Amino acid sequence: MNLAPEALIYELSSPGRQGAALPVCDVPATPVPAGLARIELGLPEVDELSVVRHFTRLSQKNYSIDTHFYPLGSCTMKYNPKVNEVAAGLHGWRDTHPLVGEDFSQGAIELIWKLQEALREIGGFKAVSLQPAAGAHGELAGVFMIRAWHLSRGDSGRTKILIPDSAHGTNPASCTMAGLTALTIPSDAEGGVDMAALKAALDKSVAGIMITNPNTLGLFDRNIEEIARLVHEAGGLVYGDGANMNALTGIFKPGEAGIDVMHFNLHKTFSTPHGGGGPGAGMVGCSAELADFLPGPVAVMRGSKYGLATPAKTIGRMKSFYGNFGVLVRAYTYVRMLGASGMRRLAENAVLNANYLKVLVEKAYKVKYPRRCMHEFVAMGDIAEGVHTLDVAKRLIDYGFHPPTIYFPLIVPEALMIEPTETEDKDTLDGFAEVLLKIAEEARTNAQLLHDAPTTTPVGRLDEVGAARNPVLCYRG
Repeated sequence: MNLAPEALIYELSSPGRQGAALPVCDVPATPVPAGLARIELGLPEVDELSVVRHFTRLSQKNYSIDTHFYPLGSCTMKYNPKVNEVAAGLHGWRDTHPLVGEDFSQGAIELIWKLQEALREIGGFKAVSLQPAAGAHGELAGVFMIRAWHLSRGDSGRTKILIPDSAHGTNPASCTMAGLTALTIPSDAEGGVDMAALKAALDKSVAGIMITNPNTLGLFDRNIEEIARLVHEAGGLVYGDGANMNALTGIFKPGEAGIDVMHFNLHKTFSTPHGGGGPGAGMVGCSAELADFLPGPVAVMRGSKYGLATPAKTIGRMKSFYGNFGVLVRAYTYVRMLGASGMRRLAENAVLNANYLKVLVEKAYKVKYPRRCMHEFVAMGDIAEGVHTLDVAKRLIDYGFHPPTIYFPLIVPEALMIEPTETEDKDTLDGFAEVLLKIAEEARTNAQLLHDAPTTTPVGRLDEVGAARNPVLCYRG
């Protein structure tokens, strides 16, 4: 049998081959309960070397931030400094165990407390919890806190959350999971919240608003203080989706603009790893009025010692033990290495890179809201007759670039959502812009190149609509 190097692991299988030698069983053998063992799968029989080669080859096909530019809008796929990994791998952090108790966890709790304080200062909040394990997890915590605050005041009639149509897509889901109803508020002509629509929606049934600022259009809402004032006057609270804080650190403090509770994505702003399903962290900061409702435990100082405390009216735990501690170590390392001036430079570079790239490509790719953007911008990929954003995205793969986020946000037709992040240099941005402009020229002169793309990959263009409608969720042999 002559198999190509890309052969699937099942094709490499041969009866009798074995990749591991298990030790002799030293406990009584127990039959696997009926129904748990899926014998029908016919798992491959392969030797160790074949397994190593197979998965090594697969890893070399992976696209990652360590190998290529990764301009996924909204996701912020930026470089993760390797010093973070060194810090997280130090013996004292790596081998600590949460069950040893506070007396033997002083270093870990001190780090948590110092990170809480740093993020509290960056966000302009009165209190912080590092419990949530992801951005959407932080959203859920924030909405739970808003609901609990209203219920603590005997106000059970506030069941609606206002969500601008430029918000992150997880906001409505978090609202619904918290038992509240989402009500969409449209954008105005400049990409901000439509103030007339907001005013019309505010009544005694509104628990609050969830606002992403900068929003998914990459635009800062200039009316943020007025929005907060109106919602507060109507008896509601303001939830801030702080996923895009890499455009604001050291420049703007949401807590000082009227935001009552907000999450930070530590991977998007504070350089912890992103992708692969986690682990992540979506810490939550809040005003003094909501501090007692934070998920706990939170780190506190008791004289010269550090400890853990549960807020008086806490919504409860969002995660076991201290949250995803290894992620917190990485974020703390990043914050301490950059310092206050570095945090500001981070935001300045994120905004500079996005605006620089936007100016380079907007002559070929129309931008629906052309005013100055923050960390990202949303162009449109319908650059020629019969050409769509999907074609542009697939053609980028042929040139070695990961496509940006496409068809989101939904309020921009043929959306091409591009975030260069603050960690990319000018040469990279120039190269990416050059390719985008070349693809625009191809679209006008030979659109079939885009329709056929990608042509340089092991697998060509897939039927993505068919895959979504008829998914194969597990191996059937």
